[in-house]
Amino acid sequence: MKIARNWKDYSVIATGDGYKLERWKDVVLLRPDPQVIWAPQTDLFAYPSLNAFYKRSEKGGGGWKVLRPMPEEWTVSYGELRFKVKPMGFKHTGLFPEQAVNWDYMSELIKNARRPVKVLNLFAYTGGATVACAKAGAEVTHVDAAKGMVERAGENARLSGIDRGIRYIVDDCKKFVRRELRRGNRYDAVVMDPPSYGRGPNGEVWKIESELFPFVELCAGLLSEQPLFFLINSYTTGLQPMVLQNILTLTMKKYRGTADAYEVGIRTEEGIALPCGAGGIFVYE
Repeated sequence: MKIARNWKDYSVIATGDGYKLERWKDVVLLRPDPQVIWAPQTDLFAYPSLNAFYKRSEKGGGGWKVLRPMPEEWTVSYGELRFKVKPMGFKHTGLFPEQAVNWDYMSELIKNARRPVKVLNLFAYTGGATVACAKAGAEVTHVDAAKGMVERAGENARLSGIDRGIRYIVDDCKKFVRRELRRGNRYDAVVMDPPSYGRGPNGEVWKIESELFPFVELCAGLLSEQPLFFLINSYTTGLQPMVLQNILTLTMKKYRGTADAYEVGIRTEEGIALPCGAGGIFVYE
């Protein structure tokens, strides 16, 4: 497991009974986490400075219950990177702190390349990977089907002092990749965070079990003559890291390089590691 260890504005205080208690700078939130199937060591809902918790609905979904005054949105920092966060629908805040392990790794690869690097970030959400890669010096194309998330990515980039080098695209990722192939556009690195399940603007169905392998094959066609890396991130429950490693190994057969896969996690103040999805990366020689 790769652990995100360098956060100062974020920490997991405690966990239990399907919840994690988190500090986001000066705000404490309690959010559901399906991986947390153990008993809490303390009463999470009684934590003295808890600002809000996400309450599940028996009919599905849920909503936020505010207990103490808190900003509608605020900024957290990770090194030189700045991100705006806020309690959003379906328990999210607009940022996945555990992804800092991938931000650091990609940034290192980009800086060590010592050449111009073009990155394609697919299913790019609010731009954590986009901001990290751009800050490291890459030219990034950021693609997501949700206009609001793309706008938030632009805000995060500007907060991080980035005012150029990012192209923002609101589009279905598969359609965009096919157009880029027809145009002959190429990238040195591809990053993707595909959903478990989704529907496109015209009712297209995405199921990661059947769509991921052919989509990675499709995206491999966008690689330049000197590719740097291809990274897949997944939060799909039950999808093991080795699955990502196998997909990368099989789709990158014509390239020399190394496929690696791993769990991603955050260490909690209780002294345990909280699993937060899987990552797979192919680094080209």
